[in-house]
Amino acid sequence: MDALKYIWEGAIPLQIHLHESEVTTVPPPPPAMVLAPRIGYLPLLASQIKPYFGSTLPPGVDTIWFEYQGLPLKWNIPTGVLFDLLCAEPERPWNLTVHFRGYPRQLLIPCEGEDSIKWSFINSLKEADYIVNGNTKNVMSMSEPDLLELWRSVSNVDLEAYLRISSKLKLGGTGLEHVLKSISAASLPAKSSGEMDIAGQLITGKCFTLHDAVRSLLPELFTEKATTKDESTNVIGEEQSDSTEQLDCTKTEGGSTSSEEYLQSYHPSIKLVRIQGIEPKGQIPFSWVVNNLMNPEYFLHICVFV
Repeated sequence: MDALKYIWEGAIPLQIHLHESEVTTVPPPPPAMVLAPRIGYLPLLASQIKPYFGSTLPPGVDTIWFEYQGLPLKWNIPTGVLFDLLCAEPERPWNLTVHFRGYPRQLLIPCEGEDSIKWSFINSLKEADYIVNGNTKNVMSMSEPDLLELWRSVSNVDLEAYLRISSKLKLGGTGLEHVLKSISAASLPAKSSGEMDIAGQLITGKCFTLHDAVRSLLPELFTEKATTKDESTNVIGEEQSDSTEQLDCTKTEGGSTSSEEYLQSYHPSIKLVRIQGIEPKGQIPFSWVVNNLMNPEYFLHICVFV
């Protein structure tokens, strides 16, 4: 619960500038300062931002959208994920430009206010349901009031309400084993049966780690040879023994091992891995990462800088 509370309470300070093409007053309005929930979505800030800039806008129909350094931001991606992806060096406050006119329909999915965001969130839940269970019955069987309450718990950043209603979805970590097996079977070296539970549960002291997951999802990086003088020129993974590839979870935190050092570094071409604004070490069991750092739509957003 402590981890979940930290995730849900996470927020990003924004300094929001109205685009100069939409300023009709002299002097132009100063930027708005907003604290945006990490698990939220940028257009949900409209109720705070529109009154602030409303008096200076030109005539027309409001359709809010944001950009960062000239890049239109996808409104269906959680705010915290956008920040982690676009700011390798965290920028505080995060300087964004807001528009109420000229929606770039050729670049962004149309957004008709909160209703569009709600249905995008529910569609993401359906995708997660299908990936975990092979169908969307859990989401489709929820009543409309339950779905609405679930969405409101997210938009209002109400963790207690979210936990109460999301328990009906049955999309917890216990159903993820076959998914993790499918992404790792082809790219990880073969292990003897019974050596580990691929979701990270302890079996003979071994666990599937975040490092293993990154390696599974980005096999093209781990089949390239290291290019720096300080790194081994062996193909990563092919020359490593099982003892270094797979973490022994029975070791104490105080005991530093070559395995731990190897897992912390991920790969020479990876600058950092960021999830929910933090840079977790590679030896963390992946089951913990999934169960504690995923977003409310049941997606785990892993930002990798190469």
